[in-house]
Amino acid sequence: MAELNSTPNANRLHIGIFGRTNSGKSSLINIMTGQDVSIVSDVPGTTTDPVYKAMEINPLGPCVIIDTAGVEDYSVLGKRRLEKTRLAMEKTDVAVIVFPSNHTGGYAQEYELVDYFRKKNIRMLMVINSFGESEPRLEKLKTDLKLQAKGARLEIVVLDCGKPSDKEQDNIRMALARLMPEDYDADFITGNLVKEQDVVLLVMPQDIQAPKRRLILPQVQTIRELLDRKCTVVCTTTDKMEYALANLRKVPELIITDSQAFKFVYEHKPAESRLTSFSVLFAAYKGDLAYYIEGAQAIDKLTEKSRVLIAECCTHAPLTEDIGRVKIPRQLRKRFGEAMEIDMVSGTDFPEDLSGYDLIIQCGGCMFNRQYVLSRIQRAKAQAVPMTNYGVTIAHLTGILDKIVYHK
Repeated sequence: MAELNSTPNANRLHIGIFGRTNSGKSSLINIMTGQDVSIVSDVPGTTTDPVYKAMEINPLGPCVIIDTAGVEDYSVLGKRRLEKTRLAMEKTDVAVIVFPSNHTGGYAQEYELVDYFRKKNIRMLMVINSFGESEPRLEKLKTDLKLQAKGARLEIVVLDCGKPSDKEQDNIRMALARLMPEDYDADFITGNLVKEQDVVLLVMPQDIQAPKRRLILPQVQTIRELLDRKCTVVCTTTDKMEYALANLRKVPELIITDSQAFKFVYEHKPAESRLTSFSVLFAAYKGDLAYYIEGAQAIDKLTEKSRVLIAECCTHAPLTEDIGRVKIPRQLRKRFGEAMEIDMVSGTDFPEDLSGYDLIIQCGGCMFNRQYVLSRIQRAKAQAVPMTNYGVTIAHLTGILDKIVYHK
């Protein structure tokens, strides 16, 4: 078992650890990982903001362990901690909820967690920290937890987090393995758009937005996947696209471009080559592409008085020709009027109340795991606010949304 930094955290299984203060959460994490990852202390509130730790855990593979603050902290500072815990809940693929058996005041906060994850169809591992309690009390608690879960997919493990045996540690890991979604990370970024021996041309503008001497994450991940799928990958910049095509012995089966170059690439590509973009691919890989395409239809209903939210996952410093902060707003205002109100948020700053917006435009989401992107989509759906993404928006504004390909 070792910590890994080579795999982006967004692609790892996110395991959230939840429970009340001093219930044994941090001890449990150390048991799961076999390392002193979390600080263990009798002082209440030792864990404040959630701690994200990328690990390789046998037999789960690459994971992100999220250690959260106690759910019953009602202080002013505690309210801020709970907001961070709620954000961690939105990122969780498998939830671990710790129940201290020696607690006598009921489990109202833990049951709220159970209800939240049950409604979101998130699988749960319920850990009863035994604290040396009698067998009848532990069995009654197990029965109560099963009733509370109301048919949700779950495992229940009883152990003493302070002094676990080797068998109990194995039981935790095997229970987590049974809860791991069968299809987790089984999807391809390129879906069914390519097959072995296909030639795929990647058109990647290396402008001011591109990090110096590096490729952006979606490009790196797509190239790696195409190589794994035994495709021939050719990379070029927009200004060298025609030169690259002229020097290929066969026409590319697929061209993947940066969305900002959609119009040029579409106008200069071979008729036989299918076209898509990195952002559109990630809309399906990380989000709900059908919903994004439906949301794009709301663009035509916008007016100068409309209010649009652009939500970017990255927190990079604004650039001169930033796609989210500059290019998309420019296109929208050119079509609908300069007075259009366009708000910008980045990172995890996503409003709870979306009701004032006529449209939300989300980036590709490469920096977040799919569960968190879907939580944003669910929030938009619940408030009946149309939502789309960068690539789909640009394709729609360019008039080629029906000309590009995507997988479902």
